[in-house]
Amino acid sequence: MKKIVFLLFIITISTQLTVAQNLKRANQLFEKRAYLNAAELFLNEEPKTQEVLEKLADCYYFNTKMSQAEPWYKMLLQTHEANIHPTYLFRYSQALKGVKKFDEADKWFQKYLEKKQMTIAEKQETLPFFEALNFGNRKPYIVHKVSINSTFSDFGTAYFGDKVIFASTRTNGKLYDWNNQPYLDLYQTDVGENQDLKNVVPFSGSINTEMHESNAVFTKDGKTMYFTRNNFALGKKNRDKNKVTHLKIYKAQFVNNEWTNIAELPFNSSDYSMEHPALSPDEKQLYFASDMPGAIGSFDLFVVDVNADGTYGAPKNLGSKINTEQREQFPFVSSDNILYFASDGHFGMGGLDIFRSEISDEKFSTPVNLSNIINSNLDDFAFVIDEENEIGYFSSNREGGQGDDDIYRFTQKKIYAVHGMVKDKNSLELIPGALVSLFDRDNNLISKMIVGEDAYYSFEVENNKSYKINGTHKLYIPSEVEFSIDSKGDTDKDIPLFMELYKDVEKEVVVENDKTQIKIKPIYFDYDKWNIRKDAALALDSVVKIMKKYPNMNIEIGAHADARGSDEYNMDLSHKRAKSVMEYLISQGISENRLKSVGYGETQPLNNCIKPRMCTSKQYSINRRCEFVLTN
Repeated sequence: MKKIVFLLFIITISTQLTVAQNLKRANQLFEKRAYLNAAELFLNEEPKTQEVLEKLADCYYFNTKMSQAEPWYKMLLQTHEANIHPTYLFRYSQALKGVKKFDEADKWFQKYLEKKQMTIAEKQETLPFFEALNFGNRKPYIVHKVSINSTFSDFGTAYFGDKVIFASTRTNGKLYDWNNQPYLDLYQTDVGENQDLKNVVPFSGSINTEMHESNAVFTKDGKTMYFTRNNFALGKKNRDKNKVTHLKIYKAQFVNNEWTNIAELPFNSSDYSMEHPALSPDEKQLYFASDMPGAIGSFDLFVVDVNADGTYGAPKNLGSKINTEQREQFPFVSSDNILYFASDGHFGMGGLDIFRSEISDEKFSTPVNLSNIINSNLDDFAFVIDEENEIGYFSSNREGGQGDDDIYRFTQKKIYAVHGMVKDKNSLELIPGALVSLFDRDNNLISKMIVGEDAYYSFEVENNKSYKINGTHKLYIPSEVEFSIDSKGDTDKDIPLFMELYKDVEKEVVVENDKTQIKIKPIYFDYDKWNIRKDAALALDSVVKIMKKYPNMNIEIGAHADARGSDEYNMDLSHKRAKSVMEYLISQGISENRLKSVGYGETQPLNNCIKPRMCTSKQYSINRRCEFVLTN
């Protein structure tokens, strides 16, 4: 017996040591940012403490695997909401956006704001979600994939003369612990018809190494480039205290047809990252992203002066108008001195969104989201634009791509367009799912669309023509607006569609028992009869009047019986009565295709007068009714 007890004791101690070692190894991998390997160990950890849930969800979040991150954040908040840092409320909101649960995401984002004790004004700036995102945004972009996308990760385009340079994991080299993908190299491609990319070849062998190279930018003369490289290529001594290798910005010069004089910039550090270089139009300033000490968020945007003698000024944070407590990365400054950048801290679709801010006298305008044509519910970043030709590229890991990240091309044509949002006229709430149709002056249908959660519609139109926009939605009175595109070049029409619920306009239309119906005086039938009596006809004329007023209104005529008599008898009788009512409405000029008759028998009682319960005649009469339920 003593041997058995001792053996059980040894097994228990051994198990505890194994569990402890498992957690220690998981934490080590997490600190080294080997997130997917760490996640495998955290998954086996029991019990799942607050720390384990936080790190497990983060492992997937940092790899943009939102469908896997979302349930673990949910479990974390269900058990530890009172004790968690506000960051996890934000990340859960982002994960919910990543799986298109926008309403739920908005609730948790509001909790994040409350936990951060933001002002009422700051909260109001974020509501309502889709209206704030797209308000006043013309959305002129037309987006296409490029042909060179692979099953690996392709992203981060840069113009290089008549070529385009991008980063890719298509190297098939050693794997990076963070995401178990090959390390990045730079590639060069030709620009084909419609700015599609073709003929991919590796960029310079003196630039590409066995480690990461990405996000290049070139001077206009093509003789100088800046790019991102991780410092592990220089030896293990460049790791930080957690044995993490950070990113640095390097400079190279093109001499005798080779990239040479490769050197890191003097303000780099082995303790934090410097990444994603971008040049100002006059090439006298270099923008970049960094998590250096003093940053407002996890990554901020900075700028340094590029002096004529080749030296650099001190890095300057772009400030709180651009930087948030979250991530700001991938800057690009266009020829019109507009800063484009990616952020998951400004109000957006989810993950990283792309924003624009005009630069004037080293000051920045309030960032504007580039709309849900450019942005998705996942990561969108690395935006570059040739403003003279109104074309460009960006990168995204949105649904429908070929690899972990893909490159997309866009045009920004000057098109004639009509657009707007569909709203409830009284509450001003958005109406997702509304059908919006565009007609010409002869009432011919040109195009139609069902609006999404943002309730936003957009159509291309032609100059010097007249049109009509029509909006419909279940239980709403159709809305219609006529407009013209004038010959003076009014290219952009912003026309909101306001719709009213039938129940908000007609007093006879009410909501009862979760049904929107035309409420009239009770319809009475003689015992065991289904013909329409004169008093019933007078009541039905109210239904006829409303349906003639609204020719798009359709209804279901539902006849119900009380519980007296057999089930079969009551079902048959109610069918006959519903059909009789429909025939009367048709006789008064209502089209048959707008009507549906259904007999429910005694299957939908409004009280407890059901077999074998005995009730008074008045109580039974409550269930003996005819309902006119709106179906559109």
